[in-house]
Amino acid sequence: MLDFEIAKKKKMSIKCRVWWPKEISSSKFSSSSRSLLLFGWFVSCSPSCLDVVVAFAYSDDFLALHSSDSAIQEAIYHANEAMPVTLQKSSLTVLGRCVLPFENTLHVHNFNMINHDQNLHSCNYAEDFLLNGQQTSLANPANSSCGCVDYDGLLEQCKHAFHCSSIWIQLVHDACSYSSIEIAWIPTLDHLHWNGKVLPSAELHVMIYETPRYGSHHFAINFCSTKLTKCPTKRPKWVEELYHKPQLIDLDTVILAINCSSAANIYFYKDLGLQSSSQQSVLCMFLNFIWRLLAIVVATCSTFLYIVLQFFNKVVGSGSNFWLCTTLTNIFSNTWKNIQVRCHQFLYWPIVLDEIGLRSRASVEYAEKAGLQRHSLWSSAVIDVFLGNFVGYALLIHAEDLLEWFSTIAIHFTDDVLRTGCVWLMGVPAGFKLNTELAGVFGIISLNAIQIWSTLWFSAADVFSYVIKAVALSGILLGMTISVALISDMIAIATFHVNILEYWISLLYSLQIQALTALWRLFRGRKWNPLRQRLDSYEYSVEQHVVGSLLFTPLLLLLPTTSVFYIFFAIMNLTIIFFLTLIEIIISIIHDTPYSKILIWLVSSKRFPSGIWFETLHCQSVSDASSADGSLNNVEARKFAPILSLLHSNIFSFGQLAFPHYKNVCSGFQYKTLRSAISGILTGKSNSTMPRPEVPPEMPWMSVSYKDYWYICYNAVLACLQ
Repeated sequence: MLDFEIAKKKKMSIKCRVWWPKEISSSKFSSSSRSLLLFGWFVSCSPSCLDVVVAFAYSDDFLALHSSDSAIQEAIYHANEAMPVTLQKSSLTVLGRCVLPFENTLHVHNFNMINHDQNLHSCNYAEDFLLNGQQTSLANPANSSCGCVDYDGLLEQCKHAFHCSSIWIQLVHDACSYSSIEIAWIPTLDHLHWNGKVLPSAELHVMIYETPRYGSHHFAINFCSTKLTKCPTKRPKWVEELYHKPQLIDLDTVILAINCSSAANIYFYKDLGLQSSSQQSVLCMFLNFIWRLLAIVVATCSTFLYIVLQFFNKVVGSGSNFWLCTTLTNIFSNTWKNIQVRCHQFLYWPIVLDEIGLRSRASVEYAEKAGLQRHSLWSSAVIDVFLGNFVGYALLIHAEDLLEWFSTIAIHFTDDVLRTGCVWLMGVPAGFKLNTELAGVFGIISLNAIQIWSTLWFSAADVFSYVIKAVALSGILLGMTISVALISDMIAIATFHVNILEYWISLLYSLQIQALTALWRLFRGRKWNPLRQRLDSYEYSVEQHVVGSLLFTPLLLLLPTTSVFYIFFAIMNLTIIFFLTLIEIIISIIHDTPYSKILIWLVSSKRFPSGIWFETLHCQSVSDASSADGSLNNVEARKFAPILSLLHSNIFSFGQLAFPHYKNVCSGFQYKTLRSAISGILTGKSNSTMPRPEVPPEMPWMSVSYKDYWYICYNAVLACLQ
């Protein structure tokens, strides 16, 4: 009979999870007062489970001395308005109180002297009082016989203000024997008011967490979803039932409440008027003055740059009607594209850096993400300009050596590769017997084009020194990506003759392949249907077969000669495209690298959580103890240690942090794009446009007055201090 009752109580027991800040259990709180008033959120996802998220606590004496019930209720109301919408539904409220050692010992001793014969706790008496049909006010714990202090007025105000149910939890002090967690004591359950009942015992699980703060750490939940490539066999019934089971914990809301606990404490403390102006020291006032002075300087410099960019935009806009400007834009397309990206970064940095919203600061997780997003733009521009200055000054110092090196490479590529290769193809390349006349025509045309282009370039050798200086100055003023893009465009201009030769040879090769394919279909009695995209049967005449035979034979015999020249120039052009694509990948990596995240990760990696985990320190609950002892009264149950766990965060590794930002680099190298490029090379189609990485998206040009832009920059710098 006793075992049945114990099993029944264990089955019907309430699971109460208390998310407890580590700072409250310090010796500072236990020595400053006798009891603490707890503030936070009640999160209930099932009738048998209750999550109590304790955000902060204040001593009764402190609140009674500095505020009234109405002031506390108003402070809670204003703090709740600043919370995210999800937490506004749960409502920040008074959770209950925690009785600290001195008062708890005195209360238990006096009550045990009064009820020595029956050995019953007052909460049992209150529960029996309710079961007998007597009227006991749960909103007023003092009027019940459970021994709670009188918070009737405060609870009634919170109840009507937030439409919350009458839930009250009272915790008591319990000495902590775990020196590894560095706390003085842990809370245990005294009793719980919930759903119109007084529960003297429940399965208590205490999760201790460190209060998240901006710039220190926070908690985040990462969900990993996997997609099945094949439809699995029919699932067992127990698997289907597992998906339909009710959720036992609303972990998203709990973690959001934990991340908002610090902001809720700040808003509550400020609204009570407890923060005096005397707390600002002379040093803080001096730092504020210096920061405002810095904001004025930065805003002035940015406004001057804004004026220069607006003038530049007007000049380019007026010159776009001339063919010369359009031609230069097409020739230096890569440089122009990166200049636009840099100009937009210079224009939009105060917009992105300015305050995003009040509610984004309530949750530490939201504030961290917003801060990283705000700092990513200007940090990318600053690092790019820094690298540009480093490379630019190096180019200016070694300009003569670089000019000699480029000249040597150009001569070697022209004489030892292009000319020697064309002469080799005009003979017997690799033992292949080619058509001498056609090979001579191709070779002479190629050699003449190479000679004309090389003569033009070497006659303008004096301009190369100015080109190197222009590349260096562009890197110093606008950043490394501009100088690298300018080098890429100069390489494309210097190898323009190779691109042209490859284009014409590939066009001839493609036409020859298409003609041979069409003639081969003629011999097979097939015809290509362009509407249905298929081969249909077709009866050709004898004359068509004769003409097809006369055309097929010379085209087939001349195909090796055309193929050899096409392969040679295709390899040369692909090599150039490979180097240009490599340069664009470098530019894209410079743009997409999260410099602010990497720097913050090196300083404080806790600001990048990738999930949570629990370290269980004590795993024996009240129900386990009752089943082991056979009987357990309420006083012993309260004194029994609850399940105790520590909340920890997993941390992103460097690869997990940085690699997702390089999606733009690999976006152009998809399977379909590469397949079409390879197919174009084999069929002789022009391969001058290979898949390339993407640059950051272009933003609209900003057009505001100079005065307004100055104030935008000034407010953006001041927002960083808040």
